[in-house]
Amino acid sequence: MEEVKGDKYRDHMYGEGEANTVWKHGAPPNYDVVNKLFEEERTHVWEKGTLEERVQRLLKTYEMEIVHKARSQDYKTIDPDGFTFSVNGRAPLNFKQMAEIGGSYNLFLQTSLPDNLKIYDSNKETEQSSHAKFTTAFPRGFAIEILHVYSGPPNIVYKFRHWAYMEGPFKGHAPTGKKVEFYGMAHFEVDDKWKIKKVEFFFDRGELLSGLVEGPLLEGSKTETGFTSMSCPVMKQI
Repeated sequence: MEEVKGDKYRDHMYGEGEANTVWKHGAPPNYDVVNKLFEEERTHVWEKGTLEERVQRLLKTYEMEIVHKARSQDYKTIDPDGFTFSVNGRAPLNFKQMAEIGGSYNLFLQTSLPDNLKIYDSNKETEQSSHAKFTTAFPRGFAIEILHVYSGPPNIVYKFRHWAYMEGPFKGHAPTGKKVEFYGMAHFEVDDKWKIKKVEFFFDRGELLSGLVEGPLLEGSKTETGFTSMSCPVMKQI
């Protein structure tokens, strides 16, 4: 009997429904490494079928589709008609605007800070360069869990925790081996089939980025603000 492929925490990766899906890297992603981190360090184990488990599965599947599926027509978690995405109260973005920014990290780390205070400037990164930077810094992946669901559909509001270990360099900073994590709130507006119509995330990007620049600058490296390893002061700005 042929082995049935699947992921324990995500849907819409294998099976007949994905027969014509176009994947950015040619095939569905493998989440074994980050699933291991998730299972070892999650603070809640939600029983299958509960509201919390369903929201967590929706979140993980949504993230997988945004990051790894090349065409919006292949998304199963999103209602493409009128879909919008926003971070920290910024203006909502449609699919076209999201594509212009490029990459989930660039979408997630948008900021209005002046250029000289940006540790990470999404305007200077492509989808490929941002993905490379964070996957290098987090070789075991970037785990996420649902901590609490405050309301169910159609307006799902929940608290989440996102964490990883900085075991690789980030923008010239040496790896620290320390856990990097942040907490946030989010809102999914969904239809009666649990397809997402609107996404809003609220969190402090500094909780993530400050942990990525604790390590010393590697020799000859420059920070986003232009300081070299010989001239960079202790930076607290995010």
